[in-house]
Amino acid sequence: MTDAGLRHGRASLALSFGVQGVAFALLVTRIPALQDQYGISDGLLPVFLAAVPILAGAGSVLTEKVVARVRPGVVLRWAQPLVLLALLGVGAGRELWHIAVALGVFGLAVGALDASMNMMGVSLQRAYGRSIMLGFHAAYSLGGIAGASLAWVGARWDLSLFVSYLPVVAVLLPAVLVGSRWYTEGRSPEKAGGPAAAGGSVPFKLLLPLCLVMCFAYIGDSTVSNWSAKYLQDVLGSSEQMSTLPYNVYMVTTLLGRAVGDLGVRRFGAVAVVRGGSLLAAGGFAVVAVAPGAWVGMLGFTMLGLGLCVIVPQTFAAAGRMFPGNSDVAVARLNIFNYVGFLVGSPLVGVLGDAWSYRGAMLVPMVLVLATLVYARSFAPEPARYGGGHERPHTADVG
Repeated sequence: MTDAGLRHGRASLALSFGVQGVAFALLVTRIPALQDQYGISDGLLPVFLAAVPILAGAGSVLTEKVVARVRPGVVLRWAQPLVLLALLGVGAGRELWHIAVALGVFGLAVGALDASMNMMGVSLQRAYGRSIMLGFHAAYSLGGIAGASLAWVGARWDLSLFVSYLPVVAVLLPAVLVGSRWYTEGRSPEKAGGPAAAGGSVPFKLLLPLCLVMCFAYIGDSTVSNWSAKYLQDVLGSSEQMSTLPYNVYMVTTLLGRAVGDLGVRRFGAVAVVRGGSLLAAGGFAVVAVAPGAWVGMLGFTMLGLGLCVIVPQTFAAAGRMFPGNSDVAVARLNIFNYVGFLVGSPLVGVLGDAWSYRGAMLVPMVLVLATLVYARSFAPEPARYGGGHERPHTADVG
């Protein structure tokens, strides 16, 4: 693989991460409009919302099987257009079965998309011989900010969901199809040994620490996504306008943290960065829990964005290092636990908030994030001992 090929592959994969951020944000930020368009009751809404991550987990499991026969780039090339078309389908329907089918396709395709993107990111990082994984996730965060902004414009102008989604899909679909021409996994076919060349197995006992870290990080992330606005307004007494700011601040700080995170990994190592991120995120939850007012709460959510943002990309990278001969399978299995965390986080805080207090509920994700410190050694770049592979990373100095 030439240096130019690696650079093109890196850029095209970053585009895919960014497009996925746009698509997901356009869906989740317009949930009230979806509820109105389809007449979904408050009681039925959680069923639809839970179906997406559940089906995404199924899509990730399916991807593990598919990549035994074809490369992850092939999966990504087909999954990303499906996500965009399913998003358009969500906006175009009128009956409940329309949105059920569209969200079903969206969920399955998202699982395949997330798994294949991170498989390719891990492989490219191995080819580069240095940390680049956070940069891909920074592109996702940037896409999320863009998608949320486009959703705000659609809501502001009172556009229908289909009219809001159509121009976005019309631009992004050709872009990802063209970009897919440069997908690469950073290794030649001779070195990879073909689709069936994955060596050894992926014992769940060895992968479990990373699975727990992934789950804990997404419990923290979903807490911010689902409860920050309510917490600021109902607990800290902010205005309705100010209650919309924490998630935006969280997304911006997530982008900033990931944009510089690879430099931190190269300078201090993955273990130190993950430990620092865990401590900062736990401190953010603590500040939110004891905040006397809205502005101090905002400081806590800022800390959360900067702390949590480094954990997930480094968890995928650590799985790739731990099982270099079978990293695709490891990433697919690990990816399931981001949906587990997403499913657990929101109801966990809600139940604890109603039964106890929302301030107290914020201490639970704090403790879970702190538990990451127990597993921090799993992020060390130790020589490969698992997965039947002893390959050394290619250390080409590629921009």
